[in-house]
Amino acid sequence: MLKRAFDVLASVIGLVVLVPVFLLIAIAIKLDSRGPVFFRQKRVGRYGVLFRIHKFRTMWVGAEKEGLRITAHGDARVTRVGGFLRQCKLDELPQLIDVLAGDMSLVGPRPEVPEYVACYPADVRDKVLSIRPGITDPASIVFSAESEILGQSDDPHKTYIQEILPEKLRYYSDYVDKHHFFYDLAIIFKTLAVVFK
Repeated sequence: MLKRAFDVLASVIGLVVLVPVFLLIAIAIKLDSRGPVFFRQKRVGRYGVLFRIHKFRTMWVGAEKEGLRITAHGDARVTRVGGFLRQCKLDELPQLIDVLAGDMSLVGPRPEVPEYVACYPADVRDKVLSIRPGITDPASIVFSAESEILGQSDDPHKTYIQEILPEKLRYYSDYVDKHHFFYDLAIIFKTLAVVFK
């Protein structure tokens, strides 16, 4: 109850305060490449229910159909403005809309596309999907340079499935076991520290 109340309050305040930032980013995206400002993609939410996540568009229109569902450092599909947004994690800000809508939380396991959720072991999948996915979590902090790791791989998809995803699932499962309000606050502050660093 407290977690949801905090999510609603923080997302409302965030969306109001960040209106000027959203406008500047929207203008930059439109000037840099043709297409919509927002990118929406099906993700797996709580209890396995699909929802469409909101992000600022960082790739050329139609780029998702031409490559992997993950993005490695140096991916040619990423626009100039998109590269900056990704580096600063600003492309994630529109997920405050998803938090307000109840599809996501500020803190929780990151929502994956169905293709990767299908790789979760059954018991872990049920556990991870028992709570709302989040904008950030401990795994997001540990793998803040994930695109660089994938960029060094000869097969980014294989590296993600066999090396990164199992580690993320361990962090997701651990979070489900011990999450509470003050732990969430600590994760939010650690995330902001990583972003600003």
